[in-house]
Amino acid sequence: MEEDDYESLPPNASSLDHMLAGAAAGVMEHCIIYPVDVVKTRMQCLKPDPNARYNGIIDAFVKIVRNEGAFRPVRGMGVVAFGAGPAHALYFSCYEFIKNNFSGSQKAGENSKINFIAGCFATLLHDAVMVPSDTIKQRLQMYNSPYKGIIDCVVRTTQREGFRAFYRSYFTQLSMNIPFQTTHLVTYDFLQTHINKKREYNPLSHCISGAIAGAIAAAVTTPLDVCKTLINTQECCNPDELCKGVKSTFSNKINFAPLNANFVRNTSNMSTPGITASGLRDAVYIIYKHEGLRGFFKGIAPRTLFQIPGTAVSWSVYEYFKHSLNKNKYE
Repeated sequence: MEEDDYESLPPNASSLDHMLAGAAAGVMEHCIIYPVDVVKTRMQCLKPDPNARYNGIIDAFVKIVRNEGAFRPVRGMGVVAFGAGPAHALYFSCYEFIKNNFSGSQKAGENSKINFIAGCFATLLHDAVMVPSDTIKQRLQMYNSPYKGIIDCVVRTTQREGFRAFYRSYFTQLSMNIPFQTTHLVTYDFLQTHINKKREYNPLSHCISGAIAGAIAAAVTTPLDVCKTLINTQECCNPDELCKGVKSTFSNKINFAPLNANFVRNTSNMSTPGITASGLRDAVYIIYKHEGLRGFFKGIAPRTLFQIPGTAVSWSVYEYFKHSLNKNKYE
């Protein structure tokens, strides 16, 4: 196979080919390491339930399994698989299309500016599908979650907060994922240029490049991920604790009066609506007032640990599909 042939899917490859490769990569990435994502969400809580306070990743796993059952770390995986498939299908197909058609005289994947732009557009499509799934997922991941399952979460959230609740964190997610994905993609292609100079199918190089790129991107965007978790869950990861210390909406400025040191406990199982973190500005204020700067890095260890194998698996699976499709072209 010619050196240039591998970098792209076959010229006659349809959009469906790109989407299938991306969908397979996305589902594998999110599902294989899903239990670590549960730990990350729990550890990012500002005011966790006393029974959900953890000293580290191992301690969290042990307590979750011991107190909530062996299957608790995988609760909500279904909605992730359902969302990750189409989200990554759009993501990879958009990224490949822009990278392969607008790199100019440079070889596809070696133009950092085009890779950056491709990552931005790909993220817009990805998040439009993935944000609602993330909202449902994180509400199911909470300790003592009041929802019986995916459908119950969708119905009760819609009734109580409206459909817009599923997209409340969209702009925060974009503000996180655009720098995450562009850092991720540029780093991956940069590493491939240096450790896989021939741009051929090399599983080890794809795995290493994906792992390093994911780790760097995850670490630098952790503060925004903490904000996203607060916006998605609203109850600060405890269904009996509502963020009532801040009065704000998208249209109103934050009330910068001193924030109550303790969240108001609502014993009516969330039947009384609390004041929510309506956007990124609200979330930043709440986190800073309660935790200081260190609060923006809560869960950085499990987030990074999640991304290292997650992105390694994602790129390995995606590159394998590219290799297989190209191989079939020559048979």
